[in-house]
Amino acid sequence: MKLEHSEEKIEIKTRLPVIPLRDIVIFPHMIYPLLIGRQFTISALQEALILDKQVFLVAQKAPEIDMPNLRDLNAVGVIARVLQVMKLPNSTIKVLVEGLIRAKMKTYNKTGGFFTTRLQVVMPAMTNDRETEALARAITESFSEYVRLNRRIPEEVLYSISGITDYQKLVDTIAAHLLLKMDIKQKILELETVKEQMAEISDILRTEIEILKIEQRIDGTVRESMSRNQKEFYLQEQLRAIKEELGQGEEFGNEVEDLQKKLEAFSAPQEVRQRAEDEIKRLSKMHPYSAESAVVRSYIEWLLALPWKSTTVDRGDFREVKSILDTDHFGLEKPKKRILEHLAVLKIAGKVKGPILCFVGPPGVGKTSMGRSIARSLDRRFVRMSLGGIHDEAEIRGHRRTYIGSMPGRIVQSLKKAGSANPVFLLDEVDKIGNDFRGDPAAALLEVLDPEQNVTFSDNYLELDFDLSQILFITTANSMSGIPQALLDRMEIIRLPGYLEHEKIGIIKGYLIPKLKKEMGLEKINAEFSDDALKEIIRYYTKESGVREAERQLASIMRKIAQRLAEGEKKKKFVITGRNFESFLGAKIYISTDIQPNPKPGYAVGLAWTEFGGEVLPIEVTLMKGQSKLTLTGKLGTVMQESASAALSYIRSHASQFGLKPDFFDKMEIHVHAPEGAVPKDGPSAGITILLAILSSLTKKTISSDYAMTGEITLSGDILPIGGLNEKLLAAKRSGIINIIYPHKNMKDLPELPKELIEGLNLIPIKKVDEAIRIIFGNHLRDKQKNKKISAKD
Repeated sequence: MKLEHSEEKIEIKTRLPVIPLRDIVIFPHMIYPLLIGRQFTISALQEALILDKQVFLVAQKAPEIDMPNLRDLNAVGVIARVLQVMKLPNSTIKVLVEGLIRAKMKTYNKTGGFFTTRLQVVMPAMTNDRETEALARAITESFSEYVRLNRRIPEEVLYSISGITDYQKLVDTIAAHLLLKMDIKQKILELETVKEQMAEISDILRTEIEILKIEQRIDGTVRESMSRNQKEFYLQEQLRAIKEELGQGEEFGNEVEDLQKKLEAFSAPQEVRQRAEDEIKRLSKMHPYSAESAVVRSYIEWLLALPWKSTTVDRGDFREVKSILDTDHFGLEKPKKRILEHLAVLKIAGKVKGPILCFVGPPGVGKTSMGRSIARSLDRRFVRMSLGGIHDEAEIRGHRRTYIGSMPGRIVQSLKKAGSANPVFLLDEVDKIGNDFRGDPAAALLEVLDPEQNVTFSDNYLELDFDLSQILFITTANSMSGIPQALLDRMEIIRLPGYLEHEKIGIIKGYLIPKLKKEMGLEKINAEFSDDALKEIIRYYTKESGVREAERQLASIMRKIAQRLAEGEKKKKFVITGRNFESFLGAKIYISTDIQPNPKPGYAVGLAWTEFGGEVLPIEVTLMKGQSKLTLTGKLGTVMQESASAALSYIRSHASQFGLKPDFFDKMEIHVHAPEGAVPKDGPSAGITILLAILSSLTKKTISSDYAMTGEITLSGDILPIGGLNEKLLAAKRSGIINIIYPHKNMKDLPELPKELIEGLNLIPIKKVDEAIRIIFGNHLRDKQKNKKISAKD
């Protein structure tokens, strides 16, 4: 059979090699590039190049089949001729083919590594009536509109079809350029008449144009609804709008289904479950790439991740709990006792609201580590939240979901991390909370730490009540002065005083040395520290209530031992004594305050509390001629200056009792000085010391250095209680002072002081200033001074 094609006559062969096509349908009169990579198709191509370059191209029904048989191929295909062949580097061949005429397979056989077929040429019936003419015009106009609406087809196609007069060629050209699925194109190819083909193409074009118009309308709607800051979401919004228009909103069912399964296995109050279920329903109706869906998804994940009803069981064995606490910490009996009391109540009552404990003490005494140890002893989870420097209330309560990047507060975040509704929750450095224009975090903590309110704690992000009453809250602080009063009222204060010297030695031997040996790989080395060496290290290389600095100094010694071993020293035993410790640590860092063994009049020893523990505080007074002037030096704070003024006023108002003339201060200057002038000093407890030092200078009587004193005075001569008695007694004992004058109202504190601290001290309680004067100067101060009255002229 001969075919007239583009002004040339081509002899069509009826037996040709077959090339099955995976993803394309070829139409006559069209030129297509093909990539051929399967071996049997390459062989078929080589055979075609021999047979006038003709080949039969037919589409596979299933593209994934590598070796198709007759049932896997469509019956109708196109006889084509090969125009150009190009070998590519990846062993595939690029072929340019031109469709010639439709044909139908009669047989399908494998010959020499490729498939051949016997063909029957198909010539669709053609009529030139008016109906065909009308259909031709209709599909031409529809195709022109289709091309204008569809951005993926170049407009040059319209010029190519404008000059086509042959109806069959027109149909084939339009069908080839339509962006349709393979099965629809195959259907057009197989239709038996040109009129049927035109009618089918007309229906397809009508549907496609309608879809394109909807798409164009959606595109305009989306553009109008987008703000300038949301341009990057344009494509996602366009896709969402298309899905809504077509009613195809189930694309994300898997994610919603997973959340629904988690909800079914989720243990929480009914209110929380209902909120989670409502939010999951909202999410199912949203596009996953929209900003709002990300917020909703994050909210649901937080709801499902929190331990609303998940709790741990407390360890009930008292002996085991005490053993763990004792293993982790030396001393600190009061907090240990409180934990055992909590266990006892829990065992009897079955359920008890978590107590809110506040450990107050200087740095390094084990407040934070005690909280961790309590969690281990009770077999509870442990979470720690540092409050130091927090200024924003949202850190506690969280941000509302209206804000971008909003999250729950750190309370809720910590509970998620703990995975339990009853952990031991440590709020560290509660005395260092700040506040500014963003709110007052301390006020937000009131709800958290109030047993009557924290049952229904509400986080701004969750907007649901969370029960915090089962949590064992522990707060830590260095000083109660920095804790707001309202917050202090909700906490049970447990003071952790500084360690005594013998306690520090026990901690060093039992905890720090084994720990440092393990960290530095010296477990097999015998490194011994004598008690004398440890005392010297504590006294002259540390100035603290805890043992942090002591640990650093011990670590320095261990590193020097490790260096010696690394340099080849074969020594297996190192003994650090009071004689050789300086070879490891160098010169002494701290020198204790010198106490004058034979003081002159005007010298008295007081006791002071600092963040590092207790210190002795010598007071020196000297008299000079002047004009009723009281000079205070030594970087004294306002309260201490007022105490000095009160002391002088008391002496002036009782001058006759001390053998002083009423006008003794008129032409006199009294200078009060506290040594170590660069160190700030403040507080009212030095009042009695300043008074006795001034009186000593005025009466020319000395005060024995075996006496140290502390106490606030009033103008009426009363002695008021002071704080930090433990630390002050420790400082006196460390300095070798055994006689301590202290306020009678502080006798209530003695039962809580360690026996080792009180042992060897002569504690003298006083209620009035007169009692201190009698103790220091004897009962005959007035008698000895009645014949010699001191005045300004002296």
